[in-house]
Amino acid sequence: MRTVGVEEEYLLVDHDGRPAKAARDTVAAAHDAPGDGELEPELKQQQVETATAPHDALAEIEQDLRAGRALAATAARAAGARALPLGTSPVAGPTHVSPGRRYRAMTDLFARTAQEQLTCGCHVHVHVAGDEEGVAVIDRVRAWLPLLLALTANSPFWGGADTHYASYRSQVWKRWPTAGPTPLFGSASAYHGTVDDLLSSGVALDRGMIYFDARLAVAYPTVEIRVADVPLDVRDTVLLAALARGLVETAARAWSAGDPADDVRVELLRAATWRAARSGLRDELLDPRTHRPVPAAEALRTLVRHVHEALADHGDLDLVRAGVDRVLADGTGADAQRRWRGDGTSALLRRAAAAMG
Repeated sequence: MRTVGVEEEYLLVDHDGRPAKAARDTVAAAHDAPGDGELEPELKQQQVETATAPHDALAEIEQDLRAGRALAATAARAAGARALPLGTSPVAGPTHVSPGRRYRAMTDLFARTAQEQLTCGCHVHVHVAGDEEGVAVIDRVRAWLPLLLALTANSPFWGGADTHYASYRSQVWKRWPTAGPTPLFGSASAYHGTVDDLLSSGVALDRGMIYFDARLAVAYPTVEIRVADVPLDVRDTVLLAALARGLVETAARAWSAGDPADDVRVELLRAATWRAARSGLRDELLDPRTHRPVPAAEALRTLVRHVHEALADHGDLDLVRAGVDRVLADGTGADAQRRWRGDGTSALLRRAAAAMG
């Protein structure tokens, strides 16, 4: 059974909902808290990150996620702020780059792209046997990743206004020159050659800035799927982890069997990603097989059928079916944020804080 691990980023806000420059104090408070959990700083001083250990069982992933959210919430309160599982801030406010040579270099080179990059995502790491299997997986999961974005869309607001996108985070994130879907690589050597060329070009400072929607992780033997917003509901993060592992396992089996990767053009992948970001599950999505618009529910059920065997073998099938049905019925985090904001910004902040556990 492939192990899976998850990273979540959280927004730090003050009591009025403005982004709060509180990451250093929040990380310090978490370090001083009892237990083994810890938080990490990110690009902006208005956000922090937590990560699970790698696990076989999704129940253990959920346990780690809930513990990480609780730690972030408690540590943020100790720092005079609130930690929220939101992809972007619902309230406008200034942002500040975290200290450190790397972050300063990113800001110098990328200017406003870096200055405005206060976004919170969710990254899923799935174990692979090596780089060849990993690149074969990346080549075979490309067309399915927009559906993971649609499921987790949780960033409708930017600059205090409704963007009319379900995931505006993904639009802001794609300003980075290395971000987004990738063409077929075909081999680990071609993948690494592309990365080396990007580093040589100067548009990426280091391998950590290779922001492909799915990439070989820098420090772990994993494929890292990076397309999702941080989910509002921790159950959606667990659902994301299950589907990501199912996609990786299905792709690895297809590669092992000699089945070729679908050579869908990057332009269509970008279009599918935009469609998912624009409407989440409230409109049509592009079918990953035909690349034609279909109802969102149909697209998601096509995804579940695609990974059915892998989900069943991992014992995740019932969880995924129930999770997909729940999100289709209740809506995404973006839908919830819009409902809550109808009762005022304070109601949105209060309910988002409650989602931290």
